[in-house]
Amino acid sequence: MKRLHQYQTTTIWIGNQGTGTSSYADYLRDHIFEATGKASLEGSADPAFRGDATRWNPEELFLNAISSCHMLWFLHLCADAGITVIEYIDHANGIMNELEAGGGHFSEVLLNPMVTILESNKTELANSLHEAAGKKCFIANSCNFPIKYVPQCKV
Repeated sequence: MKRLHQYQTTTIWIGNQGTGTSSYADYLRDHIFEATGKASLEGSADPAFRGDATRWNPEELFLNAISSCHMLWFLHLCADAGITVIEYIDHANGIMNELEAGGGHFSEVLLNPMVTILESNKTELANSLHEAAGKKCFIANSCNFPIKYVPQCKV
């Protein structure tokens, strides 16, 4: 039987400088992300949209969600395949296009996982598991744009 998973988070805007959103320039984009039992994250808009560069923006969180979900599935598939991963680092890149009428959308994400494994005879297998991980990733399956992989595997 398939299970339904539900998630709850809270987003709290803390950018009112006394006049609310009286004009586009009169408020901060700062906010807090919360979830029960977890540390809070400080959020804002991308600096291009008057945000605070020292805080996480939604686009970075979205890119991290894709990268993290992919990594978790990859680690699962490696464990099932008898591949011992001892290090995993992904320097993910996303391209977002702004629309003339406002708004925007991601058009592509490139994951660059650098993986270290113990088994020297399984580097090809490890690299091939990225494609399978991408097909299983819940976040990737929710996206309407290509997610590409440039994996590097070393021993």
